[in-house]
Amino acid sequence: MPPKKRNSGTSQSKEMKPTAENASPDKKESPELSLKKYGDKDAEFVTLCKSLHVTDPVCDRAWTLWKTVQESVDEAADSQKKLWGACLFVTVTDMDATCFTLTQVLKAVCLNVKQFIDLVRKLDVNLDTISTKVNSALSRLDKKYDVMLALYQRFEKERETVRTCWTMFLLAKGRALQMEDDLVISFQLLLCTLELIIKRCPPDLLQPLYKSAISKIQSPPTRTSRRNQSKTKSRAVEPEVDVQLLETLCKENECSAEEVKNVYQTSFMAFLESMDLSRSPDFPQVNDIDQQYEEHYLKSRDIDGRMFFNGDETVLAPKVEISQVERTPKKNLSDEDGLLVPPQTPIRAAMTSIQLLRGDLTSSGDQPSANLVTYFKHCTVDPTQDVQKRLETLGQVFSQRFGQAVGPHCVVYGRQRFTLGVRLYYRVMEEMLKSEEKRLSVQNFSKLLNDSTFHTSLLACALEVVMATYGGISFKNGGYSHGGADSAETDVCFPWILNVFNLTAFDFYKVIESFIKADPTLSKEIVKHLETCENLIMERLAWRTGSPLFELLKQEHESGGAEQVETPANFSQPLQHNHTAADLYLSPMRPGLRVLPPESSSQTSSQPASQATSQPPRPLKSNSLSLFYKKLYRLAYTRLKMLCSYLLSSHPEFEPIIWTLFQHTLQHEYELMRDRHLDQLMMSAMYAICKVKSVDLRFKTIVTAYKNMANTSQETFKHVLITEGHYDSIIVFYNQVFMQKLKTNILQYASTRPPTLSPIPQIPCSPYKFPNSPLRVPGSNNVYISPLKSTRMSPGIMTPRSKMLVSIGESFGPSNRFQKINQMVNSSDRSLKRTLDHGSTPKPLKRLRFDVDGQDEADGRLVTNGACVITLTKSQESKIPKMIS
Repeated sequence: MPPKKRNSGTSQSKEMKPTAENASPDKKESPELSLKKYGDKDAEFVTLCKSLHVTDPVCDRAWTLWKTVQESVDEAADSQKKLWGACLFVTVTDMDATCFTLTQVLKAVCLNVKQFIDLVRKLDVNLDTISTKVNSALSRLDKKYDVMLALYQRFEKERETVRTCWTMFLLAKGRALQMEDDLVISFQLLLCTLELIIKRCPPDLLQPLYKSAISKIQSPPTRTSRRNQSKTKSRAVEPEVDVQLLETLCKENECSAEEVKNVYQTSFMAFLESMDLSRSPDFPQVNDIDQQYEEHYLKSRDIDGRMFFNGDETVLAPKVEISQVERTPKKNLSDEDGLLVPPQTPIRAAMTSIQLLRGDLTSSGDQPSANLVTYFKHCTVDPTQDVQKRLETLGQVFSQRFGQAVGPHCVVYGRQRFTLGVRLYYRVMEEMLKSEEKRLSVQNFSKLLNDSTFHTSLLACALEVVMATYGGISFKNGGYSHGGADSAETDVCFPWILNVFNLTAFDFYKVIESFIKADPTLSKEIVKHLETCENLIMERLAWRTGSPLFELLKQEHESGGAEQVETPANFSQPLQHNHTAADLYLSPMRPGLRVLPPESSSQTSSQPASQATSQPPRPLKSNSLSLFYKKLYRLAYTRLKMLCSYLLSSHPEFEPIIWTLFQHTLQHEYELMRDRHLDQLMMSAMYAICKVKSVDLRFKTIVTAYKNMANTSQETFKHVLITEGHYDSIIVFYNQVFMQKLKTNILQYASTRPPTLSPIPQIPCSPYKFPNSPLRVPGSNNVYISPLKSTRMSPGIMTPRSKMLVSIGESFGPSNRFQKINQMVNSSDRSLKRTLDHGSTPKPLKRLRFDVDGQDEADGRLVTNGACVITLTKSQESKIPKMIS
């Protein structure tokens, strides 16, 4: 079926270059197929290859791949052509062949982007069907499409003017941004494009708000404006940008005007200069813009963004995704009840998160506060100069590396994000020191504040929060960096910040928990992001060659303190500890030198002194290593339990046995973790125990289940270190490394006297308590409280979950409990008694919500099966426990 012809307007040139649907990106490198090789292949497959201008080597290799996977992929007979298209895509990606673009193959096999990506992933039926290179390319395309779709949803498809604006934006994004999947900068660039188009549009095409702005721009100059113009001409020529119009666009789209101005003056102006449009008052030529984007798209070989305007099926999102993006629950509220909650699109979510972050840091200056300066001055050695020099050096490094990753004109954006990171760094450091002062009753933190690693780690954590807020929550291949040169250099996801600052993952891990506890304003999404960063460190990043973790483990084992890493008896205890960042960065410490809390300092300090005179010195125990292993074991067991639930539900007795082998390996054979992944040892331990127990569980079955687990990458089982510089599959690792090292131990589990089973760790839901997580009221079985996190947003635009909520289940209990809660609420500063019918008698409701405006209304969003969930301010929260008996 021939492709649909694009309608690009009445002014479109008839003699335009071949379109994306029928043109090869590079005809010189894509000679047509040889007729001699047609015979051994399906005629329709050959026809598809010819339509996509593939070469003989590509045709042969794709056909071989299809023969390999055709029986394994569960596809209908009429999907054979789609499967051929997927095999051709995999082949050209692996071979770097410039035969066709993604859009061309999508149209050839009649699939949209998401369906095609899912189909390509299904080809990975064996361990080596899809290479890491192809997987990386799929991930980039998936994210780029999501960003492009989110941006396009801000447009209307009615006028040719808007289509030209969209095409111009696509071209600007492709030329100005090296990393096109940055949603925030891309959206800011889109606003810059709109500013240019609006200024050059006829006023009758504009909405009143922008028509008014244009009329002010085009109004006759006054004496004052002429004077200002003459002053401007006397200086260097500044970029052509109308500040008022740009600020209007930014306000309408909840975007930072300061940041958009920087994007305009750097990236967008450079693009306009390259197009010779910077000082032209005319509307951009439609043909020229379309033709130049055509050339860019054919060169990139991926998605033709113009297809959105055509309503092309290849770029249409599935209906489910559209409904999730565009639809939110609506309430039947009158105008006086407040504004409706706007749809939570990806762009709106990103802009809201950025606004909250910038709002939190507005009052925080770029310099340390007076309190922080006081802490610096109380140090034996004042760290102020070192802190400033370090920030200056790291700021330059960060901005330059950010520019290299995102785009040639993006260094200034890096400086903006670094500034926000510095403000957060100072604020969290101050809160940490306040907590330490309260805990230890001292103000001299000279050793900690003169520790360069502590400062670098704290700054890196602050910047990771900023980067995650701007760039969305994502990670780089689970910590892998060999997914291709392009992805490694243009991906600013974690652990990018560690590479920028040359910081080891183990040192970064030490600050994460204290950082979260010191900043209660962090959103739940950011806290989860930092927790995932911590998990990635424990899974793989901390085990890289050169990590200080290995030196600590070596010291523990040489001193006979291997059991100190984690006492098995502690496995069943909750993960509770009092270690702070100071403990972890200054650990290990000699007992006599450690600053102790006042209530136990005299007694405890005398004990080490007496022991030192009568006993040889005990080996120093590392708090950072002990806590690391506590968390490591709990993470390891959680993942093992999940995998066992997938594969060994009929053999529940195997789980503790596999765990015992797994835990033994981590504790006594930790060198097996060097430059490897925690899950590689987990899968090997599972295979080993099933082998000695005569249960047929193959690695193919294990990795198939493993891919369904959260936060996994196929590179974990495809790219395993065997010997230095040599990588292979998990099967080869098991046979040549794991089994050879642990053969004696593994065989013990087949004997009549197997090793003693290791205790099972107690698994908490999360080591971090989110500020808005409901907590049980002491003395009550069914009442929970959750503090009100922020009051900056007006109640009218807050969601039901961000307001003060009270949800009463049908089986709440005795009526006097409800009366007590009412008494407490009535005693607060706000009146919360207004009823729905404004009458004197309250209307009985099964579920009630009391919000901060004093509104009562039926709300079925929280159903708690007999529990009461209350969200209150701190002053109200303190009254609850005294009331509930």
